[in-house]
Amino acid sequence: MKPPFCVLTIAGSDSGAGAGIQADARTIHALGGHALTAITAVTAQNTRGVTAWRAVPTTLLALQIEAVLSDFPVAAIKTGLLPRAAAVQMVALSLHRFPKIPLIVDPVLSSTSGTVFLPPAGRRALLRDLLSLATLVTPNWPEAAALTGREVRTYAEAEAAARVLAETAGCAVLVKGGHAPGRICRDFLVTTDGRGRWFASPRVATRNTHGTGCVLSAAIAAGLARGLRLPVAVKRAREHLHRALLSGRRRYWGPGRGPCS
Repeated sequence: MKPPFCVLTIAGSDSGAGAGIQADARTIHALGGHALTAITAVTAQNTRGVTAWRAVPTTLLALQIEAVLSDFPVAAIKTGLLPRAAAVQMVALSLHRFPKIPLIVDPVLSSTSGTVFLPPAGRRALLRDLLSLATLVTPNWPEAAALTGREVRTYAEAEAAARVLAETAGCAVLVKGGHAPGRICRDFLVTTDGRGRWFASPRVATRNTHGTGCVLSAAIAAGLARGLRLPVAVKRAREHLHRALLSGRRRYWGPGRGPCS
């Protein structure tokens, strides 16, 4: 029997299991893959927010990545929470030898509750060292603004920021519209050849939105691992996330934001 496709996720551990490694693994497994993990940080969090966190030493992070890539047929890689510049640089160094494996970068700069994971020096390292290796980067509106230095308050500004970031980083960019107002959620994808495409879906009325970025980026990585073209992988990943939001909207996880999947 042929083994499932393998996707490596390099991200933080969420004790509430709504985001991070836990959400990534859950998504990859749901889509028929086998999730491999390299943990970058350990967080203490629940539906209310993050109460504490610690970065994994960069040497141990590198050893996790090496252990997986030296033994498993990894078909795609995604990154999530990368704490500080040292972690970004170590991940870039570790992945530099594997340019043919699709890489999805979810630029987790901070938590929704305000905990900063990647300060300005780390953001510069992300732009300088990691995005040049990426197939796709998936910022939301605040992350796109932070990475480009531009205001992102409208869909037109989101498209402009995506094009600037794609040109600067040399990879495809998907700017997610989850932070935008309105009943329709719109994401903009621009590829390295300058072609742009909008994706739209009805916004799901739910407070269980924790981990949406993780689920989406992990689902895109799973799609690429299965050999889908990038626009198709994005389309199907958005459909998977939409189904997850619909199925979880009536669940009660706690007084704050619950897991979306």
